[in-house]
Amino acid sequence: MMVVVFRAHRTPEGLGDEYLTALKRMEQLAVKMPGYLSHRAYVAEDGERLTLFEWESAETLRAWATHPEHVLTKQIGRERFYEDYDLQVCEVVRQSRFARDPNAI
Repeated sequence: MMVVVFRAHRTPEGLGDEYLTALKRMEQLAVKMPGYLSHRAYVAEDGERLTLFEWESAETLRAWATHPEHVLTKQIGRERFYEDYDLQVCEVVRQSRFARDPNAI
């Protein structure tokens, strides 16, 4: 599994409706891509936006990264929506899970 950590500060234009429209469109595309697993977004008190993405494999992530509409939107983001960003692509080497049994006493 691949995890993408995307941290960004947005411009004033990146706080507006055009950004939200582009964001919703990218979400619509991403969730339909083969290998997409999940994404979650958070906003810190200082305005930094953090989004975590999970992809099944490096190949499915590469397909998303090179999707023509995504490529165009990334370019627009650099030109108008982001003051700065930091993107990390990580391969999961270990994972553990725990879920409490709701019926347990």
